[in-house]
This record gives sequence, structure tokens and C-alpha cells, in this order.
Amino acid sequence: MARVKTISRIDISEKRKPQDGRIKVDRDSREVEIRVSTLPTAFGEKVVMRIFDPETLAVEIAKLGFDPAEQRTFESWIAEPHGLILVTGPTGSGKTTTLYSALKRLAGADVNVTTIEDPIEMVWDAFNQVQVQPKVGLDFATALRHILRQDPDIIMVGEIRDAETAENAVQCALTGHLVLSTLHTNDALGAVSRLEDLEVPPFLLSASLLGVMAQRLVRKVCGACAQPARLTSEELAALGVALPLLPEGPRFMKGAGCVKCRGTGYRGRTAVFEIVSATPALKQAIARKAPPEQLEQLARGTGLRTLREAAVRKLAEGETTFEEVLRMTSIV
Repeated sequence: MARVKTISRIDISEKRKPQDGRIKVDRDSREVEIRVSTLPTAFGEKVVMRIFDPETLAVEIAKLGFDPAEQRTFESWIAEPHGLILVTGPTGSGKTTTLYSALKRLAGADVNVTTIEDPIEMVWDAFNQVQVQPKVGLDFATALRHILRQDPDIIMVGEIRDAETAENAVQCALTGHLVLSTLHTNDALGAVSRLEDLEVPPFLLSASLLGVMAQRLVRKVCGACAQPARLTSEELAALGVALPLLPEGPRFMKGAGCVKCRGTGYRGRTAVFEIVSATPALKQAIARKAPPEQLEQLARGTGLRTLREAAVRKLAEGETTFEEVLRMTSIV
């Protein structure tokens, strides 16, 4: 613990409160950052180290896990000159990676991309990145107000946490800027209710929203030790949704465990998405504060696929396992 705290520039004498630090390491001629978090527990300090690899944090959109239709939808959103795009999900679900990948696609010498983050996940020279500093009064809302004087084209708000940030983000989207942000909700349409809870007027939200996307990360079957698997009738019933109709039929796979995957049967992760486009009918329903059930019905009519349904598709394609689908997604 002392060694880890020393190289991450954490106070080694302080063991009574949580601390955060960073370690920079060189790997294969590139810089990788390790985020360090310590926590005092009953039996001593606990440490968690998260690896931030720039090649993983900002990958090509095609490598995020979209199927062709989902990718076309997402790319149509970020191709718009202005509007609000929301990515939802719990901590560690890959939201930042999705946003960075979109910004990487959009950034250029003539495009002013500005981000507000807490913390800055990875320094990227193509973006103008602002670190939130509450101690000096620089929060998301304050930074967003001042960024508008910087003539931005694209704004990324790390997270919408309060009413002022939500209102400013919507106003930015309405005044000619493309705004990307995240929310902590369980599903895509939950973002609409969340913004209404933050007192965003429904007619403004409907006018600015381009689309909402919920996502989760599931572990991928190790390609080195993958072998065919079978699902029992009980397991198929536990999925709660029908298997997709694939041209070649379902192809269940499971990793036997090998040296490359450290005996786990999994290697790498991929994302599953629940995508809702703001169609004219959906915007009208949001503007009149329609109940969530009606919003879902309208979204279903445009091809909405829930997180569980998207995960089951990955299962049928042999990318992940039954256990991962149940662990990371719910039926509701």
C-alpha cells in the first residue's frame, strides 16, 4: 500500500479517509494512466486501480459494439449541427468511451470541441478539456455558462447532475451547439423523466433532443478457448425475451478457460445498447408530458430494442454468455 500510494502521489501517512491519485506508465511506446482509489475499511486500507488506455478509451465507433443499424442511428445523431444527445447507464458502463469516440470522430482543426469533466478521464490534444473544481466555484453549470463565450461547436458535459446544468445544456443545444452528455438512469427513456425531475420544461427538451442511448458492458467469450454451448429450456425461459431470428440460427459459445484469459473463459468487453431516436411523434409526446408507457410504445414502433434484447442478440451471436446477460441486464 505504501508503494502504491507513493508512486500515485497520495499521502502515505493518511489512513483514515479515502484518497485518489494517478500513476503514469509507459507501455509499448505509449502513455497509460492508472487511476488509484483508496478506502479505509475495518481490516485496513483497500485499493482499486483502474487502467485508462488511450487506445481503449477513444476507439473507432465501429468497434464499440454497435450492430450496423445502431451504428447508422448513432452516426446520424452526431452528424447533426445542433441538438442534445444523452448516454445513460451506471458508473463503469462505458459512457465516457462512447462519448470520447464520438468526439474523436468529430474533432478537427476547424471544429471547436470543448468538454467539461470531473475528472478528465484522458487528456486529448484535439479537445479543449475543462476540469471541474468545486473548491474554486467551477462546477458544471458555471463552466457551461462561460464556455458559450468561447465559440464552441461541440460541447461535452461529463454528467448532468443538477437543474442548472440541465437547463444550460438544453439551452446550448437550442442555440446552435451539438451537446453530448451523460445521465445516471437505468434505461434510455428514463432520461426524459430524469430531466423533467430536474425541472427542464418538456417543450424545450422535445425541441432540443436528438436521441438517448442506454448502455451496459458485457464480457466477451475468449476467442482462444471458445467452444459450442447449449442452453436448457429453463435458461431460455430465464432470459425473458425471445431469441432473435438470425440467418444461421443461434450460436451459443462458452470459454473453456486458457492461459490467455487466465482461466476465466472471458477476454475483453463489448457494449450493448438501447437506442431511442427523438422522432417527431416522440417529441410531441414528450412536449405534452405523456406517461412513460406511451413513450415506450412510440419508441417500440420505431424499432426500440431493450438492453436485455440487445444482450440476448449478442448471446445468440456467440459473443457473450448466458451468465453475463443475466448479470448485466434486467428484463424490465
